[in-house]
Amino acid sequence: MAIQPLKVGVIGVGGIAATHMPGWAASPYTTVVAGADTSPEALALWGKRWEVERLYTDSLAIIEDPDIDIIDICTPSMFHAPLAVAALNNGKHVICEKPLAPTPDEIRQMIAARDRSGKLLMTAQHHRYSPQGMALKAEVDKGALGDVYHARAWYLRRNNVPNGPGFLLKSRSGGGACIDIGVHALDTALWLMGSPTPVSVTGIARNALSKLPGAWSPWAGGSEIMPEMDVEELAVGFVRFANGATMMLEFSWMLNGPHNEDLQVWLYGTAGGCHYPKAELYTSTNQPRQQYDITLQYLPQVLGPHAVECMAFAEAVFTGKPSPVPAEQSLAVQIILDSIYTSAETGREVRLDE
Repeated sequence: MAIQPLKVGVIGVGGIAATHMPGWAASPYTTVVAGADTSPEALALWGKRWEVERLYTDSLAIIEDPDIDIIDICTPSMFHAPLAVAALNNGKHVICEKPLAPTPDEIRQMIAARDRSGKLLMTAQHHRYSPQGMALKAEVDKGALGDVYHARAWYLRRNNVPNGPGFLLKSRSGGGACIDIGVHALDTALWLMGSPTPVSVTGIARNALSKLPGAWSPWAGGSEIMPEMDVEELAVGFVRFANGATMMLEFSWMLNGPHNEDLQVWLYGTAGGCHYPKAELYTSTNQPRQQYDITLQYLPQVLGPHAVECMAFAEAVFTGKPSPVPAEQSLAVQIILDSIYTSAETGREVRLDE
């Protein structure tokens, strides 16, 4: 019997949505039937590229359409929560770009709407679907690292600031490098560690380079950074977990160093360590006295991480499986990122277990 595909509507078609579309097209469970965007020009180009005819400048036209099963939210961060809650309230399954929302309270509202609706809610954390990520996760889950007691995660850029209001105005983004790229490294680290519970966070957030006269970014062809920018370029954090583990975090759009685009996650355990995205394991033995570096060779072959996350969500919806990225895990990520901001503002450690 032929599969009746789930119908997908995409909200926000001008940016990251392009990386989702191959996944919806490749999935046997879905077909994209509609798109919405505030830019008629972007909407027309997207519709022509993907042969989608139902195009709207009002997102409610998709959210309230009873013919649509899945809403894919690809808008700036500040719009995630209201759109997701509205979609869930209208009986839609929702996959939403990262961060799930800029604040923990908004994510809690999304979880409550999910629970009321009985539908699935997933954050599009594509690093979980990279070949290296999936291969490392399998090894960590088998116990290759033993007890993981420390982690380091960073996402650093030289001066590659995403120079646009959707990123640099807090009213639209909710934050700077910490939320924009930090969410990737932190989510990957927590996922590989098995999602331990955070109990305290210390952090700083600041601007050092972006406000200098003539500060510029290669983003958008090499333009000067918006003077209205009111979010941080750098965030640093230290996290303690209930199981005794610790984590160091560094996120920056602008650093004077060689890292034009450098995402790294290191886990350290009693039996070994690992590195993402290299897909390497490190261990040593006392008898004999030897050290071993192991590179995982047989990595999963995937269409592309952004595409695979959409395919995984479609399969979960169609088969009745749980959300591949539970919103509760995204809540833990955002609690840590939000606590970095709070610690930076107060100059004190933020306790999460009180």
